[in-house]
Amino acid sequence: MENILLSGFADEISSDFNRQIQVLNRLGMGYMEIRGVDKRGIDTYSEAEAREVRRRLDGGGIRVSSLASPIGKIEITKEFSGHFEHFKHVVELAHILDARYIRMFSFFIPQGGRADDYRDQVFERLGALVDYAKTQEVVLLHENEKDIYGDSPKRCRLLMDEFCGDSFRAVFDFANFIQCGHQAWEAYGILKPFIEYVHVKDARATDGVIVPAGQGDGQIARILGDLKADGYEGFISLEPHLTEFEGLKGLEREGASLQGMQKMDGEEAFTIAFNALERILKAL
Repeated sequence: MENILLSGFADEISSDFNRQIQVLNRLGMGYMEIRGVDKRGIDTYSEAEAREVRRRLDGGGIRVSSLASPIGKIEITKEFSGHFEHFKHVVELAHILDARYIRMFSFFIPQGGRADDYRDQVFERLGALVDYAKTQEVVLLHENEKDIYGDSPKRCRLLMDEFCGDSFRAVFDFANFIQCGHQAWEAYGILKPFIEYVHVKDARATDGVIVPAGQGDGQIARILGDLKADGYEGFISLEPHLTEFEGLKGLEREGASLQGMQKMDGEEAFTIAFNALERILKAL
């Protein structure tokens, strides 16, 4: 696909940052979606530490496609001011790492609660995040994620209708929609005008288990083909989730199931995911 840049969550290869860079180079990938670096979330790094990360990236010939932050991945009922200050720190890290994009979420809804009942609180907080992003020349990429306000195509569309612009766009994640009981093609049709970035991981609708691209119900080839026909330009980012990796449990809501994951080396799992996506892209 012309004008498509391939990236990926390299912390699924290894917690060792040097190994992440080595494997990306072996696969011919020039970008990473940076999340975990040497057993720590990138958002926990100081500005001085981030400059050292940038030096290592530059030395390895790798650029950052997006800073995969945990912003918005807290309960909507929790205090926000400290989270907002952390967001401002994440923005500074993005500048240091030369990352235009920051991946974020739209807040966990209390278990047993109705997402629609928290609309005003979600919109107020997202409005503050977007307003700040506008002053900093960064783009917030909202990821559809399980148990947050924007876990359905309908509510993701409401967010886009309200906030979409130069500083707020959509990440499309196939597997996350499937695991929430939605059809990927239908979700894509609802969100297509707002998609700025794509996360590639597939899942089976029957049990929600993550599988290599093309082996689940994400209709990845069909959707990527439609994006290509429509002139999509931007990043496609591998997020394999085929095996447990250091830090995975910290990314999921407490009590979330990690069923179906195979036991294999992170590099092996990432390579399997890369090869599956490469076969799809070559066939388009």
